[in-house]
Amino acid sequence: MKPRWIYWKQTFCSKFQAGCLKAKLEENWHNGYEIGPCVEIKKLKTDKYVVRYTFDEIG
Repeated sequence: MKPRWIYWKQTFCSKFQAGCLKAKLEENWHNGYEIGPCVEIKKLKTDKYVVRYTFDEIG
């Protein structure tokens, strides 16, 4: 089964900016009771970056 990705509503000009959001999303679940999301940064054809995440198990 393919994961259902949730895309962040904002695109970023640099991979660094997207990476900051990725770290923030992962940190929100770090000390929680839930299993955190799988977070990825994808480069778009427009040379911008988007962050997507899923709670589905991959693998």
